[in-house]
Amino acid sequence: MSMKFVGIIPSRYASTRFPGKPLALVKGKPMIQCVYEQAKQALEDVVVATDDSRIFDCVQSFGGEVVMTSEKHTCGTERCLEALQIYLQQHNDSRPIATIQDLVVINIQGDEPYIQPQQIEQIKQCFPTEIATLVRPFTQENTLEDLQNPNFPKVLLRKIHNNIADVITFSRSVIPYLRGVEQEKWLATHTFYKHIGMYAYRADILQDIVHLPSSVLEKAESLEQMRWIEAGYAIKTAITEIPSYSVDTPEDLEYINQLNV
Repeated sequence: MSMKFVGIIPSRYASTRFPGKPLALVKGKPMIQCVYEQAKQALEDVVVATDDSRIFDCVQSFGGEVVMTSEKHTCGTERCLEALQIYLQQHNDSRPIATIQDLVVINIQGDEPYIQPQQIEQIKQCFPTEIATLVRPFTQENTLEDLQNPNFPKVLLRKIHNNIADVITFSRSVIPYLRGVEQEKWLATHTFYKHIGMYAYRADILQDIVHLPSSVLEKAESLEQMRWIEAGYAIKTAITEIPSYSVDTPEDLEYINQLNV
């Protein structure tokens, strides 16, 4: 089956730690413009999904495609589904989303201005599947504290082939636990994988997972993808060596503006 890919960038103005960050300047450009232009290098169709007129006007000002979505969404996945519905209407595709298996939505984080087109190409290579995402190996440059940091979710993979593997599970804890090995030697003994927060979903699967109830493991780990695993959905991952730089605070913005990327 030939797959069509559309990138959707959920973008909200409100943020507890950094209000208005989509419009913050990265090397002189609004962050949302940086993300959009990087994504367009790998995808013909890219849409910003926002709930704020300031972001809407900004995207239109640089010639990007943007749709206005509800303020009531609780996560980027919900916003992606509404944006997909609008996209299908605008492109005269009247098929019920529940029947669409040849269209893949790539949920691109709006706070990663240096996202690389190669990462998007890698996630596209995971299909056909139901859901896909990216992981990156922890390296010897990482510390034990990095590995143990609960803000860096870890991923267990099945057999890897051509840098693609099925996901077993995610956790904020270190998995696997290396019994009998001193923790200071874990990174030198085993390859651990860190989750990179880009997702891609077949259109019909996106509609399904948005309506799933919250699950036990999702609540325990505070990881939305655990809801999908508990419901039995298959998640495939591509392994990337490319680092990611996300902006959560003004300090992060200052840091990435100093990078030579």
